[in-house]
Amino acid sequence: MYGNFWENLRNAFRHDNNSLFKLIAINILVFMVLLISRVILTITGFGDLYAAGVSKFMMPASLPKLLSQPWSILSYMFMHEGIFHILFNMLFLYWFGQLVHQFLGSRKLANLYILGGLTGALFYVLIYNLAPYFRGSIDGSLMLGASAGVFAIVVGAATLSPNTTFFLLLLGPVKIKYIAIFYVILSFANSAGANAGGELAHLGGALLGYLYIVQLRKGTDWGVPVQKVGLFFENFFRKKQGVNVSYRRPKTSSSFKPFSKSSTSSKTTDKSTISSQEEIDLILDKIAEKGYEALSKEEKRKLFEFSKK
Repeated sequence: MYGNFWENLRNAFRHDNNSLFKLIAINILVFMVLLISRVILTITGFGDLYAAGVSKFMMPASLPKLLSQPWSILSYMFMHEGIFHILFNMLFLYWFGQLVHQFLGSRKLANLYILGGLTGALFYVLIYNLAPYFRGSIDGSLMLGASAGVFAIVVGAATLSPNTTFFLLLLGPVKIKYIAIFYVILSFANSAGANAGGELAHLGGALLGYLYIVQLRKGTDWGVPVQKVGLFFENFFRKKQGVNVSYRRPKTSSSFKPFSKSSTSSKTTDKSTISSQEEIDLILDKIAEKGYEALSKEEKRKLFEFSKK
């Protein structure tokens, strides 16, 4: 992180290793676009056009509809229409996302969010199409919101460091494992209610968050495909920037010397500082038992270096 909340949010896309504020910024930008569009189109008599357009980016329960708009399995997790819906999702994303970022780094935070959203969508579609209770409402059911991805991060953080304490208004200090358990139970209890689709997505995201951390401790990162896609686009845009620079400033043999030295030194540093998976597993176990604060400076350094891999 580079400063206070608003500074980080304003500069979200100017820094690397900043996926927490990138996710928050994307959600807020999409919300503002939808809000402005809804107000303008509604008061000008085109409210039906707005509803039809937005539905193309929401997650449908119907398999035929999903096949006709496959992009919605990603787009839905960045969309909100209610102010309190986005407010509480972003607050939970910020609070728990800081813990995941601190423990595992920026990329794995993004992994949790995306995989949680995908798993939530999968739960939503499967249960709506398999459970008799929902059969009559499949065709008209649509879902939007970041809740599944946020739940993955909440449960992931609680799995990493269950005894970390948050101070809640009126309740005082509460360990985050109890916060996560409470919201999972609440979602399960409401999974046959008015917002059944959203609650089912919550459960899917929560399950992914727990399993992701368990597998990560075993040395398996389910988020590698997500990281590869993200790195592809990062490298693509960096290459485009590199082409522009080389076009304006012709290459010289001297200009490459600093880069050559830097590359060599960084490789040497990586070999000497990045810890083995076994060491990281022990550190994560210590976090789960005693919390992040119990780590020594050396253990924190090793965890930080590993998170950048």
